[in-house]
Amino acid sequence: MLVQSIQEQPQSAHVVVLGNEKCGSGKSTTALHIAVALLKAGQRVATIDLDSRQQSFTHYIENRRAWAQRARIKLELPTHYCVARADGNSVEANEAREFANFSAAISKIEHSHDVVVVDTPGNDTYLMRLAHSMADTLVTPLNDSFVDFDVLATLDPTNFTVTGESHYAEMVREARRQRRLVDGRLTDWIVVRNRLATLGSRNKRLVGEGIAELAKRMGFRAVDGFAERVVYREFFPRGLTALDDLDEATLGTRPSMSHLTAREEVIQLLNQLRLPMSENGKRRAAARAEWYSVMDQPLQVHDVI
Repeated sequence: MLVQSIQEQPQSAHVVVLGNEKCGSGKSTTALHIAVALLKAGQRVATIDLDSRQQSFTHYIENRRAWAQRARIKLELPTHYCVARADGNSVEANEAREFANFSAAISKIEHSHDVVVVDTPGNDTYLMRLAHSMADTLVTPLNDSFVDFDVLATLDPTNFTVTGESHYAEMVREARRQRRLVDGRLTDWIVVRNRLATLGSRNKRLVGEGIAELAKRMGFRAVDGFAERVVYREFFPRGLTALDDLDEATLGTRPSMSHLTAREEVIQLLNQLRLPMSENGKRRAAARAEWYSVMDQPLQVHDVI
């Protein structure tokens, strides 16, 4: 287990896990925005990709490194690992190998970094469950629809009230229980509503009510995440985030009002996550308040998307 007594060993990194068994919920996008935000705040950040098949998180970071070199610009980069998934004939041997690979990555970074951000695959695997049981902060991005809400709970089709917990919610409950048994600490679970419509709708209201009801039963915090914006999809090929210095040299085009709005909602999300900041990291960044003032600097707006 990552977190042990301070008397026994140096302070371990805070573990942020991005988890959801539904693909396309924005895990990798949210993960990189969290990592870059922490880097800009002076924190020492390591990232781990457990989805060795898709590797969206890994490709995102590789794109960021490549674009920084090509455009000759400075883009913050974390220490990154992609953990391979074993695919032998023996389940026990596969799990042992995956545990060894994951442990090797963790052992290299847990005492030399302030935060570890872990992106998990969109399906139930041994590594995915292991990561959830290690999370200090669990972030579950969820598209704002009943199709995605089904991962968390079942609903009454007449009045849309919650009638039960679904497979992923049950898995998280068990992972949090195991965490409490190991070190007495409770994972801070945050459900992030992504792809929010900019206008109010009946669906948006009903999904919000369902999440609020389930939050009371499951003990998670529900916060608003990223709206449905084209700019988030355009960031990926260059590995950019809404927190980067988005000028024409970085983007390849002049920034728009949509880039400014995206930055504001990312900052709002990060504030709601309440991630811990090390004192050394604060000093490296000349204090967190200064970082936020930089983030609030206006962009030069061109076209509105």
